[in-house]
Amino acid sequence: MRFTSEQRLDEGVLEREFTLDEIPGILWTPASASASAPVPLILLGHPPLGLGKMYPRLVARARHSVADGFAAATIELPGSGDRPRWAAAEQARADLRRAMEAGEPVSDEIIDALILPLVEKAVPEWQAALDALLALPEIGGKVGYSGGVISIGVRLAVVEPRIAAAGLFAGSFVPRAMFEEARQVTVPLHVLLQWDDEGNDRQAALDLFDAFGSKEKSLHANMGGHTGVPESAGAAAAQFFTRHLK
Repeated sequence: MRFTSEQRLDEGVLEREFTLDEIPGILWTPASASASAPVPLILLGHPPLGLGKMYPRLVARARHSVADGFAAATIELPGSGDRPRWAAAEQARADLRRAMEAGEPVSDEIIDALILPLVEKAVPEWQAALDALLALPEIGGKVGYSGGVISIGVRLAVVEPRIAAAGLFAGSFVPRAMFEEARQVTVPLHVLLQWDDEGNDRQAALDLFDAFGSKEKSLHANMGGHTGVPESAGAAAAQFFTRHLK
């Protein structure tokens, strides 16, 4: 991991951009964090729209995490931002747009082509980032995963034993194969669902929640579309991570 920039934000937040094997990322920590008082880590997932476009939302989430006593980090997803274009992903996104603009159902084939290769590529990169982040003296203890493409969160919760809790956003398409993986998830879960999400299959989201094998799981449903998440939802997620990571 190589840090490429550093700045101090308001409210005692240290923001550092980094690269890891040519993958860009951002780390936010309390400015007072040190080897003598390491803080737990929350990995901030996001949709494949690029870190530049997602930065305002990511830094807002990171500020809240740091205020609660955590470090927060994210990395650029494959094929997004300044990373090399990925022809198969571009084609899958074009097929999705075409189906939605035509008012047609989004087929399982399109969903599989859009999501499954992304999961296969992104999860090992998240794990490599986690290796590097946990080697820093100011970070230690339990790890949480928050938001982003829900299938990435599901796979990470299954294969990465260092993740102790996950807050998932039911706002992306889910391949049928992920339902079987969901049954293998055992960490505590906090799942957010926007009831009128125009880009999400509500019944599929409910079925996925039902499939999760975790003994502790909660579903928080709010009225409104994809971008209409109420402020109170963030507070509930913060309480969840404080309970399970500290």
